[in-house]
Amino acid sequence: MDNKTIKQELRREVRSRVKQLSAEQKSNASRDLFDRVERLEAFASARCIALYAALPDEVPTSEVIERWYAAGRRVVLPRVEGDVMRYYDYTPSALQSGYCGIDEPMGDEEVTPSDIDMIIVPARAFTTAGVRMGRGGGFYDKYMSLDGFRAHKVGICFECQIFDELPTAEHDVLVDEVVAR
Repeated sequence: MDNKTIKQELRREVRSRVKQLSAEQKSNASRDLFDRVERLEAFASARCIALYAALPDEVPTSEVIERWYAAGRRVVLPRVEGDVMRYYDYTPSALQSGYCGIDEPMGDEEVTPSDIDMIIVPARAFTTAGVRMGRGGGFYDKYMSLDGFRAHKVGICFECQIFDELPTAEHDVLVDEVVAR
């Protein structure tokens, strides 16, 4: 089997695993996961944190986005523009439905990759060593490969999304650490 076929099978398996989690399990896991992120050394010094607006099969983020924003952290969210992902400042009243129905910021001023201190990265699957397998669009790999990008990369997922190994390609960008529950 080639890598593409293996990845398709793994994505299907992970979708099935995550689908078995109740809304309450996802919500509880999210709270615990982000409490653990807040205890990371990299979080303490992060002034600008890149998050994502979660799809139904991802670790929920709406609560932590609001909490960190209310606490005075600079929270930025991605917006997909064609085949490129860019980050913009989060403002509660300035979101619109974008790529795949995901809430995206409406701001005009793009946040430069070098402004981001920490990025929270979703994926279909991770290894504990930081290998990630996304949805197949390559948006995060491309973004984390941009000139000037220096953020501490934190992969976040449910425990059922952790694998011993995953197929990789030359362009794949590993995360610095994985927080799973």
